[in-house]
Amino acid sequence: MRVATLPIALLALTSIVSGQSSPASHSSLSSSFARFLDNRVESLTQFRAVRHLEATNTRFKKQGWMDVITELSPERGFTFQVVAEGGSDYIRKKVLRPILEGEQEILMRGEATRSALTPDNYEIVREEPAEDGLVRLFIKPKRQERTLIDGTLLVREGDADLVRVTGRLAKNPSFWTKRVDIIRTYGRVAGIRVPLSVESVAQVRIAGPSAMTMTYRYEMVNGRPVAHEEMARD
Repeated sequence: MRVATLPIALLALTSIVSGQSSPASHSSLSSSFARFLDNRVESLTQFRAVRHLEATNTRFKKQGWMDVITELSPERGFTFQVVAEGGSDYIRKKVLRPILEGEQEILMRGEATRSALTPDNYEIVREEPAEDGLVRLFIKPKRQERTLIDGTLLVREGDADLVRVTGRLAKNPSFWTKRVDIIRTYGRVAGIRVPLSVESVAQVRIAGPSAMTMTYRYEMVNGRPVAHEEMARD
């Protein structure tokens, strides 16, 4: 009943590397995606955030959760400390903790760019207007890899800032997992684009659907402390 932890960990890093493309011309890309790639804002290089993770399997009536302090720094890389946890021991050890360990391993190996939202990894099929001044970009992965998604991006019409990524993993992570659907939301904290939440549902053979959610509450972004009211406002 193990969720696709490696792909989820990779998608957790999208905010660090998305929009960073090679100097090649963007003339063949959709206008909104080209503006998204050219949106050279300050990247997320340091943070301290409290994350709340939950995972549930309804067929076996198992649920577990963890509250974790996560930090990224140039000196120590990505580290995490579990400060509270409860529910199923199996869910916590086999589902939630491996997500954090996977993120740690990916950053240590420098593999985050393989899931980046760039022309090296994706092509834009089309774009269309969405609700509330947003534009929906339909993306297709250039490789059938479990670290890429087939789905859509939502970006703001004016500045092409990333709001949400929705889709399905381009390749199933294992024989036991038939598909994994993911929704990831983004926002601005201290002026930096950061992930705010991730939701995933994995269809697992025998075990049925297994759901996971992860939310972030930032305390520091790129060396700048974050006030709670600023987090809510941004």
